[in-house]
Parts: sequence; structure tokens; C-alpha cells
Amino acid sequence: MPTPRLFCFGLGFSALALIRRLRLRGWRIAGTCRRADKARALATEGKEVFLFDRDQPLDGGALAGTTHLLSSVPPDDAGDPVIDQHGDDIGALTGVSWVGYLSTTGVYGDRGGATVDETAALTPSGGRGRRRVLAEAAWLDLQKRHGLPVHLFRLAGIYGPGRNALDTVRRGEARRVVKPGQVFSRIHVDDIATVLEASIDRPNPGTAYNVADDESAPPQDVIAHACTLLGMPVPPETPFTRADLSPMARSFYADNKRVDNTRIKRELGVRLAYPSYREGLKALLGTS
Repeated sequence: MPTPRLFCFGLGFSALALIRRLRLRGWRIAGTCRRADKARALATEGKEVFLFDRDQPLDGGALAGTTHLLSSVPPDDAGDPVIDQHGDDIGALTGVSWVGYLSTTGVYGDRGGATVDETAALTPSGGRGRRRVLAEAAWLDLQKRHGLPVHLFRLAGIYGPGRNALDTVRRGEARRVVKPGQVFSRIHVDDIATVLEASIDRPNPGTAYNVADDESAPPQDVIAHACTLLGMPVPPETPFTRADLSPMARSFYADNKRVDNTRIKRELGVRLAYPSYREGLKALLGTS
């Protein structure tokens, strides 16, 4: 039996977490990034690395031998760059047993704090969410036209080593912005890898999965807990109406929902290593 080959469009935070696991299983790894310096660094780790973006498509043979494919490349105003540049190339691949597309829970939009599962309507509240809905549809259309085994993964807010509330507190950038009733869902990057690996081992083409932990929580609570773990003062609360936030940061507060993760447990048998931010931050305490 040939050695599996995972091709990742976008060798980013989540993809690399999965790759670390699959390399232990002897898989071959290939993928893309946008910068030559990053490509050189990743290539020294034994990966086949190719430069790719909308204006720089892949050379012809990059996808040859791919058995599993993951895309974490976000859509832009023109659409999904991977689909636009290489949809037909991906569709023409033979021997592909799993395709994963990393989307976001932003496709559900604002639910006023209510709970959403994968059967909920896709009603994004902003441009980023609308682009994600269109990208999901483009990947599912690829499945319909070419018979590819496409899976959608709707990720909550990602945190992990080097990207977490502890680091924010250490940098002196922590703020506790309070919008009454506001909650966000989160997921540790290692738990993302667990979900993706479980799906690879148990494919169910056409399925969407919410990838979130068990506890949607107010952002100010996460910062307070990080401060407590570090033995540092907890910043005072700042009302959302008076907070000096960038347009991007403010836009995240437009969506308020609790993300149900039952499907990853029931269908994939996933057991989260970090069921809430408390376990996740505790584990990260000594890592950065």
C-alpha cells in the first residue's frame, strides 16, 4: 500500500499541528506558503513546499500523488483562490480519499447568544462570513462535479502555543472589554488536529463539523483567568461602548453565539484534550 501524501494549501498554524501527527505515522507531507523565506524554513523540516497565492499558481506536478488534501487558505474578495486556480486540477486527481476545508463558525452569523449546530442556517453578518459561505459552497460543488470526498470544518477562535491570552497578558496588551451577554467559542489548535485526524480515519464526505470546545465564554473571563495563572493584576473592565477598538476587533463582537460540538464527539469519537479555556491555558502556562 502506498504511503499517504497530505497536500496542504496553506502551511499555517492548524495545518502544521495536523502534520506533526501524520509525520509520526510515516506520511509524506507537501504544501504551500506565500513567502520564499518561510518555504525555505519549512523545507528544512522535510516537507515539500511550494509557493502559492492567487497571482502565483502551482506548477503542474505539485499535486501529483496526493491522497489527502487540506485547504486553510481564506477566500478573498474574488472568491476562493485554491478553487479558482486549481479546482479542476484537484478534481482531476485520482486516489484521493479525503479532502478537508477549514472554514469558520462565522458562517452562522449572530444568534444573540443562542446555540448553533451544523444544521443551523448560514446567515453571516459580515463580509468575511459571506465569503466563507461562498467558499464552502465552492468546495461542495467540487465534490458534486468530481466526486471528491469533501469535509467542512467550521473552526471557533483558535489558540495555542504563541497565540493565547497568556501571551497577551505578558505583552501588557490585555484588556477586559465587556459587552453584556457576549460570549465567544474557542478551540485549542491540538484539538483541531485531533478532529482532522479523526475525520481522516473516519471519512464522511459532504459533512460539516463544528470545531469548538465545550464552553463558550465571555472574553473578559478568559483574560482574568490568564492573569490569575500568571499571578498578575486583572485589568479593569471597559464597557464595549467606550472601548477604543479597531474596526476588525469591533466586528468580532457583532456575532454572539454558542457553538455546539456534539457532532465531532458522536460521529468522530473525539475526546477533547482541552474542553475549556481553563485546561488549555493551564497546559500552555510553561510553553511560551
